[in-house]
Amino acid sequence: MAFTLGNGGDDDDPVMADINVTPLVDVMLVLLIIFMIAAPMLHQGIEVALPRVDAAPLPLRMEDPLVLSIDRDGKIFLRETPVEIEDLVDQVKAQTAARGDDSVFLKGDREVGYGRIMEVLDVLHQGGIVHVGMVTEPAKKKRR
Repeated sequence: MAFTLGNGGDDDDPVMADINVTPLVDVMLVLLIIFMIAAPMLHQGIEVALPRVDAAPLPLRMEDPLVLSIDRDGKIFLRETPVEIEDLVDQVKAQTAARGDDSVFLKGDREVGYGRIMEVLDVLHQGGIVHVGMVTEPAKKKRR
């Protein structure tokens, strides 16, 4: 704030009280930069080319979802950690038990064979993990 005071005892001089917005703008710009840098890091799992479909999205809860990814080579990742198919159920169950939520989102690259995705789904189902959501991208609108 900026104040202008008189010569000591004069009551005729008004007090000027203006808000200095420069520190506010500085803080807002710093926060904007922090969120611009942090937003891409919120992406879960590894980067895969998702298939495009026209489907309604699943409801998303407040906590981070458990993301299981299959890359174009057929390798399986639990979040960003590579996992062998033999250890998949144990690791998924350990993470879902710690979270208290048994839902898993499966991201499969569009170049991966249908058989590999079904193999992973079958292993999850045989292990008792049945709340699996498939992650896709929205379909592109066709122009007429």
